[in-house]
This record gives sequence, structure tokens and C-alpha cells, in this order.
Amino acid sequence: MNIIWYGHSCFKIQSKDLVLITDPFDKKIGLKPPIGRADIVTVSHQHYDHNNTAVIKDNPFIIDGPGEYEIKEVSIRGILSFHDNRQGAERGINTIFVAEMEGIRICHLGDLGQDSLTGKQLEKIGPVDILMIPVGGVFTIDWKKADSIINQIEPRIIIPMHYKIPGLNLEIDTLDKFASERGASKKEAVSKLSVKKKDLPQEEAETVVMKVGN
Repeated sequence: MNIIWYGHSCFKIQSKDLVLITDPFDKKIGLKPPIGRADIVTVSHQHYDHNNTAVIKDNPFIIDGPGEYEIKEVSIRGILSFHDNRQGAERGINTIFVAEMEGIRICHLGDLGQDSLTGKQLEKIGPVDILMIPVGGVFTIDWKKADSIINQIEPRIIIPMHYKIPGLNLEIDTLDKFASERGASKKEAVSKLSVKKKDLPQEEAETVVMKVGN
């Protein structure tokens, strides 16, 4: 399995010929939108920096809410959550997605704004191998709350997302504090992450910082 980050909350996850893209964004955020085809697109919520499905080719299957899905041997679960810490009163709802590909469970938290996950949400999420978690604050959880939620989920690999990078015109925090807290500030960012189930960390979770790829 290969993972590429387009910036913000948008990833391309590829297993052989199958492609899943998460939260494609509009160019209005200042970054170059993802290009190419996909079989599946997940949309965590209907804001322009997460729902630009029109840019994806080949008429993908679009999942934009809670539920259970089976598409081309990929199992996906959408889990109701909130974009803020007031039951959605400020910014609405958010869908957490858990996808299983090649026996690897990937959890994308979207624009999670809750201070913590509920027991019911954690039960639905289940075991997680790779966690994609927002850390930029303002519209989502910040780096401190992200660290706390990581402790709730206990993934094997952590990929931070939704933080300030060059070109992004949204005023959110940079990665610095989260990377320092997780001991990742000295690691070189990668443009592509290749993962096999047998190679997943078994003892201590590994934080992987990604740079925008294509």
C-alpha cells in the first residue's frame, strides 16, 4: 500500500490498482487540488476545503456520511462525530472514516473538533494501524487534543494533517508543536509512505511527517 499526501486532509491511498482519495479540496485554499482518478472518495464534511469531488476522474464511488460500505474488496465504516466541541452547534457534523485495505486499518478523522472521543465512537473505530489526525487547531482539534486522542485510539502509525504549510491561505497552526511533542521534528518528511502489514510497528507508535507529493 502506498500513501501520498496532497496537503490539508487529502490523501491518496493506493492498493494495487485501487485508489481511495480522502477530502479533496478546492484551489481556493491556495494549494493545488489533487489530480487523477479514484475508485472511492471519502468526504468528511461539506466544506469547500474537503468536498471538491468534481476534480476526481473516473466517476468514483463517493462516501460522505456514516454507514457501512463494501466497494471493490475495501471495507469502509463512516462514524458520526462533530466538527466542534458543542455537538456540532458551531460547525456541524464530521464523519470519521475507517477503511481496511490489505489487512491494514486506516482511520481518517476528518475535521474532528471534539476534545475527546466517546466510548461508542471508539468502539466503532476499533483497532487502528494508521491514523490520519488533524493538528492545526482553530477549525479542528489542536496539537494537545490530538495527542490525547492518539492515546485513546492507540494506532501504530500516526500521520498529522490539516496544519499550516507554505501556500495554504487558511490561518491554522503549523506542525511544529505537535512534531516536537511526538519526537518527529528531527525526522525528514516523506513524499510517499509505503506500508505492508508485516512491517507495521509493534511496540511504540511511529509518527510519520509527510510532504506534499503528486
